[in-house]
Amino acid sequence: MGKPVVAIVGRPNVGKSSLFNTLYGERISIVHDTPGVTRDRIYATTTWREKEFVMIDTGGIEPNNDDVILQGMRIQAEIAIETADVILFMVDVKQGLTAADEEIAVMLRKAGRPVVVAVNKCDHVGEMPAEAYEFYNLGLDVVLPISASHRLGLGEVLDAIFERFPEDKEGEGEDESIKVALIGRPNAGKSSLTNRMTGDNRSIVSDIAGTTRDSIDSYVENEFGKFTIVDTAGMRKKGRIEDVIEKYSMVRALAAIEHASVCVILIDASVGVTEQDTRVAGLAHDSGKACIFAINKWDIVDKETGTLEAMTKIMRDRFAFMDYAPIIFLSAKTGQRVDKLFKKIVEVHEQAGRRLSTGVFNDMLNEAVAMVPTPQDKGKHLKIYYGTQVATNPPTFALFVNDKELSHFSYERYLENQIRKNFGFEGTPIKFFLRNKNKNDD
Repeated sequence: MGKPVVAIVGRPNVGKSSLFNTLYGERISIVHDTPGVTRDRIYATTTWREKEFVMIDTGGIEPNNDDVILQGMRIQAEIAIETADVILFMVDVKQGLTAADEEIAVMLRKAGRPVVVAVNKCDHVGEMPAEAYEFYNLGLDVVLPISASHRLGLGEVLDAIFERFPEDKEGEGEDESIKVALIGRPNAGKSSLTNRMTGDNRSIVSDIAGTTRDSIDSYVENEFGKFTIVDTAGMRKKGRIEDVIEKYSMVRALAAIEHASVCVILIDASVGVTEQDTRVAGLAHDSGKACIFAINKWDIVDKETGTLEAMTKIMRDRFAFMDYAPIIFLSAKTGQRVDKLFKKIVEVHEQAGRRLSTGVFNDMLNEAVAMVPTPQDKGKHLKIYYGTQVATNPPTFALFVNDKELSHFSYERYLENQIRKNFGFEGTPIKFFLRNKNKNDD
């Protein structure tokens, strides 16, 4: 489950961000000649040979440097290496093989991940330049010449990465557990909830924000089903991070979201909803994951008539883009409503995997269009010929239309509401994509 993860690592200023931007197709990493410009990991999804995978662009590794920022960049890269399925190790042909390259290679060999060495700045088409052959001394899997800035050799590198992706296991059903990621700001109670759900104090529980720096998997089997609980390092807004180790632990949290079936987003009831909470929730929503809001520490909130309703309204206002996600008020400390959380995890997991027949979906679609006509522009109406569900987790629907440019977000939102009204799909986002249907199409 989940997309393969590729970490791009190497010394500062060897061209990692240039390659990342080229492969992704947008300028989303800062590119500058000054070493160490990319201090924070950038995380994005791209596709090669019809296979989606996740790239992590890391800050450069300086193995022996006491500078705090460079130490943090090294920690960031180490976490990315641990998270990755395949590592793309970039080196610079013009600088040649350095002692730092050799030390990084030792680190990569110890990690035991497949490694592709990309020798950057080979700016001419043809055979690999003689200077590049010295990088075979690193003792790693494969060495390929590229030019990130001139887009040379990228197909060969992507093929090499593709060939080293983990195989999709036909027997993936052997692990029937629901993968649950507990995510949220530091000190929201993720470790306490993990301990309550597992009945085992595996996670260190502390009042110090950011105590959990690693993601910890715990298997749980109870009367509700089978679960793999991932307690992730807390996600904190970058500008407020003081500890460089904390700063880069989000890599693990993001990877946990990617590999989860259900995300439980913890909100600290004693603090209320913050901007960072919306950011964390947005990551799960954008990843298409089934989601549940868990309002933790509800036991210590001073309550009067309407307190719960007022908090619910705040949640629905602040998370209007996730009005599909159920809200549970609980206490990890006392165990209040944790059983209800297990039940809801099972329910939203089933809803996210639900599939509608084409006939049933089109009956609903026709009724929806009859009630509210499709949008128009300059007298031309959007015409929806038919639709079909093409994927689950999240439920994804293809609509075949006369001109997709006539569509509007508000109408897709209307159709989503009609789907939910008729079929539920509680806890999961719903996605649409429109295709123009040619007259010659069947």
